[in-house]
Amino acid sequence: MAGTPSDVVGELMDRVGEGRWTELAGLYAEDALVEHPLRRTWVAGRTAIGQRFAALGKAALKSYDVVLHATTDPEVVVAEYGTRGPGFTAATVQVVRVRDGLITHSRDYHDHLRMAVARGDVDELAERIAKGVAEESFGATPATAPPARPVAPGPPVSEPQEGSRCAVLIRLLDSISAPNPASRADLYADDAYVTHPFHPTAPALTGREELRQHFARGGGEGLRPRNVVFHEGVDPELIIAEFEYVGTAGTGNPVLATNVFVTRVRAGLIVESRDYADHVALAVATGQLPALVEATRSVMGQA
Repeated sequence: MAGTPSDVVGELMDRVGEGRWTELAGLYAEDALVEHPLRRTWVAGRTAIGQRFAALGKAALKSYDVVLHATTDPEVVVAEYGTRGPGFTAATVQVVRVRDGLITHSRDYHDHLRMAVARGDVDELAERIAKGVAEESFGATPATAPPARPVAPGPPVSEPQEGSRCAVLIRLLDSISAPNPASRADLYADDAYVTHPFHPTAPALTGREELRQHFARGGGEGLRPRNVVFHEGVDPELIIAEFEYVGTAGTGNPVLATNVFVTRVRAGLIVESRDYADHVALAVATGQLPALVEATRSVMGQA
């Protein structure tokens, strides 16, 4: 299939939305890789990807409210959308690389918590996360790590200009463990709007002062960002950040949390952000997973 990256990803979304699961594998390259960073799993190769999609199709999953973000990398498109399945709806972000009309690499961030609660396999999800953290703590190459992918050479990385969307996001991520966490609010506009789509009950935060109160509660002590990748949108205000927070939380338990933020920066301040954070990993580290699961059940109408 030929087409622009946006055409290819749009066709992928159309086929998922229409339940055409057996037709999806044809959109992927023979050696394509699909990662699920929040679940610590991956699928490699068109054949295996096709088998995975065929299994998912039996669950009658559908996509809806799809938004595609073109980026300054001509091969990369970021898709945000909702997923509807048996007993749940969930948010999803995919960072997709398309080359010669075929998907070569996709990092799929799903709300695995809602999916796991609907399926009744939360324990399996928690075990995967704990295993990945344990392997990381001992300095081993995680068994859950996907095969390495060749990276096409890009232009030299220059120091981001002060106030640019990239510079603002760097300051935000680096300030996770700031001595005065409330100061993070200074990076936001007076009327900023922030949501956390992967948290079942977190309210939207509106305005700098509400964000200041939120950050003042702390919770990021002992964490630092790692493996940060920025995708700058063709839209000059848009920037998407993929990154990990690593360190310790609670009583010193190790944390490896994978996140993706879809953020809009205007005049050097964040005006809007959808923070798709790894709440399950943080809950596992702090012993709050049972409470998070109950909160998820409460919004899904489950007993």
